[in-house]
Amino acid sequence: MENNKPSKETLEKWHQDPNNWVLGIFYFNREDPRIFPPKRMAWAGWTVNFANPKSVGVLLALLALAIAASTIFKK
Repeated sequence: MENNKPSKETLEKWHQDPNNWVLGIFYFNREDPRIFPPKRMAWAGWTVNFANPKSVGVLLALLALAIAASTIFKK
């Protein structure tokens, strides 16, 4: 089985490429398999790769969970 995992150098190159950042804050790279890549300033945490359907699914699930919890505990 072939390993198609990108190297650290490739991941860093993608991260530094301004073309992968929409409006400078939204990471969008179809080639990057990471669900949560580091933010543009890595010390600030992680962001969502909006080009990865898994990332968007996880984000929507977390939002749904937060809304459900807010609704349940509001009573």
